[in-house]
Amino acid sequence: MALIDKFSQFPPAFTMQPGDGFAITKSDTVDLDQTTRYIYVGGAGNISVITISGATVVFTAVPVGTILPIRATRVLAATSASALVGLV
Repeated sequence: MALIDKFSQFPPAFTMQPGDGFAITKSDTVDLDQTTRYIYVGGAGNISVITISGATVVFTAVPVGTILPIRATRVLAATSASALVGLV
């Protein structure tokens, strides 16, 4: 399935609130169905993502309830945080 980026036409600093969400499945080989605008963290831990530019970024010790403003195409299996929700 092709990755959907509903917001590719917007500049990086847009401030519109997310209107949808989906459970994130961690994978080293499979992209998310949609590019995230934010990631909600339901269980504390580290989060390793691939961004829309292709960079790998690791957020360490992310607390429960955090909403990360990150345009991610994949959440890697090394991620120890749990109950992640992609917001778009």
